[in-house]
Formats: sequence, structure tokens, C-alpha cells
Amino acid sequence: MRTQVGIIGAGPAGLLLCEILQRNGVDSVVFERQSRDYVLARIRAGVLEPTTVDVLRENGLATRLDAEGHVHDGARVVWAGREGFLIDVYKYCGKKFVAYGQTNLQEDLFAAADRRKARIITECEVELAGTAVRYRQGGKTAQVDCDFIAGCDGFHGVTRKSFPPGALRELEKMYPFGWLGILSEVPPLEEITYCHSERGFALASQRSAMLSRYYIQVPLDTKLEDWPDERFWQEIKARFPREWAERIVEGPSIEKSIAPLRSYVAEPMSHGRTYLAGDAAHIVPPTGAKGLNLAVSDVYYLSRAFAEYYRAGSRALLDAYSETALRRVWASVRVSWYLTMLLHRFPDANPFDVRAQEYELEFIKSSEHAQAALAEQYAGLPL
Repeated sequence: MRTQVGIIGAGPAGLLLCEILQRNGVDSVVFERQSRDYVLARIRAGVLEPTTVDVLRENGLATRLDAEGHVHDGARVVWAGREGFLIDVYKYCGKKFVAYGQTNLQEDLFAAADRRKARIITECEVELAGTAVRYRQGGKTAQVDCDFIAGCDGFHGVTRKSFPPGALRELEKMYPFGWLGILSEVPPLEEITYCHSERGFALASQRSAMLSRYYIQVPLDTKLEDWPDERFWQEIKARFPREWAERIVEGPSIEKSIAPLRSYVAEPMSHGRTYLAGDAAHIVPPTGAKGLNLAVSDVYYLSRAFAEYYRAGSRALLDAYSETALRRVWASVRVSWYLTMLLHRFPDANPFDVRAQEYELEFIKSSEHAQAALAEQYAGLPL
């Protein structure tokens, strides 16, 4: 078998790339290690930047999003004894966020792929030999020869590992805590709300009008079995200011997990005819809600570059892909790092560190310019 672009990974980045390439007359095959059901069952982020929504609409993938997504002006930041402030993306950037679960988007992308009978090979083990994809499925081995490889296979995938030694510069920061998150079929708070508390960070997010996602900061050695639902609800309410805590609706969890936080960037995002997109190239702490949005911007740049190559024979955009994508990546990495450092209680923080955090929050609240700058970064750079 032969194709123009071999796409490794059938998550949102891989399937979106497949869809946009098809719309530009570029052939592709998608390879996925897990089953479709496994991919669809993964619980991930659900806050879409304005540019992400634009890309989905431009490619006919926003019908359900527009019907079911919850539109927001921005995100609220609160802390005890203070009114807080809104990171007002609409006021300062003229655009809005949409809360729409990544699971829903994954379903939309699989449905679009099915409509056009896209070639998606699931439950296969992949090896890369240059631009040849050798895969094993159901005890049988086959190979697909490709012009290019697009690695959309996540942080633990095979594509980045196929780069030769010394080809990548890897930059990483590990944070000394994780997030314990639950999903519950209860009405969410009216706004996406970040909470800075002496007990640790907390976040109230949402997926739909009757599906809420809540998080609390926990030590890295935390075990799920130590956190029954009752304890979680008590703790998150203790972290939020009383007027906010009273509006949190409790309910049984339908999913519960703990995720460590890290910042990671691999530079460059390409080598030879192999290109990285999404978590294969970078990880951001979820504080800035940037992971899925960065995957979409990577795919936008990469699909445009492949389309130009096959339409005009030019490698200009392909050669510039890494530099172009990394500008947006580092902008998002920076704001995610900044919010993580600002809103969490660090285990080794001394009274000076705590007071500096508090003053920074007060400064943002009091400064129109600081709020505008934060809103611009939170909204994400234009494509």
C-alpha cells in the first residue's frame, strides 16, 4: 500500500489532519495503537479557543459544537476574601471560548472520517523505517510507503522516538503536584473558575449544561482510593470562597483520575520528512487549557504546508513548519506556566513566595493593562 501522508495516532490531532488533508486532495492513512472504543473513552480537556473553533467551522466540523457548546467570555479567577477578576477574552480580544468536551470532538472526527471512508487502521503496533510504516495487526504484518510521516501519537508515541540521537532539544519542567479531577452529571458553575487557596489550587470547569469537571491540586503520591466522592466535594468547597462554594452542586462521579503536571517542548518539531504535532511535540499543564488547542494549531500549519507541497511543489511552508508552530507553542507554554506558578500552592513556598503570589493577583485585578495582556495570552495567538 502507498499513501502521501502516514498519520500516526487517531486522536483529535491525527483525525483532524486527515480530514483537512482530504479536503485539499491529499491522501493519507491513519494508524492507531488502541481500539476506537478506547480512544473515544479517553477523558480530556474541553475548552476551545476562538481560533480552534474557527478551524473546525472552516472544515465543516462544528455543527454539533455550535448546537451543544457552551460559550464563555473568558475565565474567572477567585481567592478567599476577594472579589476576583475575569480574564475577559471577549472584552479585550473580541472573541469567545466554547466549552465542548474533547470526547465529543473525537466522536465528531470519527463520524466525519466514516462518512468519507477514511483509511484508519486501529489496534496496530507501528514501526517507522524512514517514511515507511510497518505495522502489525491481528498477527499479520504489512507496510505502507509514505511520502511524509505526521506524528500525532502523543507524548509516549513512536514518532518522536524515531528521531536520531541529537536531533531534538528537549526542554522540560516537572511540577511538584498533580490534579485530582472528577466528572459529574451536575450543572456547572456559570463560569469557568480558577481558585487560589491556602489549601491548594481548585478549578471548576464544564463540558455541557449537565456535565461538570472539577479539579483540585494534590501531592504527587496521592492515591485515588483515598478520595471518595464525599471527601472530594468537601475539599473543593473548602477551597472556594463561600459564595462560590455554595453554588457547587454535588453528585456522584462518573470518572475520576489524577494527572501529574509538566511543561515539555521538543525542538525542532520536524526531522527530514517526519513532522510532530500535538502532544508528540509538547505538553502543557492544563492550567491554561492549551493542550487540545495547540494540537489544532499544529495541524492547521502542517495541513497547509502539505497542501502547498502537493499543489505547487513548494517546500517553503514545510521547511518553516517547526519555527511557525513553535512561536505559538511557546506563547501557550508561557501562559500555562505563568498561571500554574501564580495559582498553585507550592510545597516549599515560604511566606515571601505566598505574599508575592497574593500581590500579583491583586495587581492584575487592579490593572486594566495587566488584565488585557493576560486575556490576550489566554486567548492564544492568531493563526
